Amino acid sequence: AASRAPAAPSAPASASAPSADGERDGPLRSDGVIDPHSNDFWAQSDLTVRTSAQLTSLTVELSVAQTGGVSSTGAWRSLPEQDFTQTARERDGRLVFTWVLRPGRTVPAGSWVFAGQYDHERGGRDAGGDSYAVSGTAAGVRYAVRGGFAAGGGG
Repeated sequence: AASRAPAAPSAPASASAPSADGERDGPLRSDGVIDPHSNDFWAQSDLTVRTSAQLTSLTVELSVAQTGGVSSTGAWRSLPEQDFTQTARERDGRLVFTWVLRPGRTVPAGSWVFAGQYDHERGGRDAGGDSYAVSGTAAGVRYAVRGGFAAGGGG
């Protein structure tokens, strides 16, 4: 198996616009989409994280731009609730949902969803300023992916 040195800091995330095409780094893959059941008053941002290796650490940050009236209505993940701490906070004009794997817990290889739910001003909401960042450790090596959110449901 190929080995990889621990990741060195790279260019700041703001150096390029987030991509809604999904990202990959080592065993991590990711993809962000606005849930097709979102409506004129409420939306859900779905982040799918795929890993081909067990993770011994995982931090997921889902950031929703304050486009008017954005406020948290909840969050969920497809992994066990007791394995994570979860917060939703306003920070720098954004609603930021964060999940952190608790020490001693692991994430098995597989595909996992992290979702943030929020109200917003009436009408279609532009998710172009929304983003996510995921970092995790597999076999002692840290990996990270980031990206943006595409419209869901073919729309």
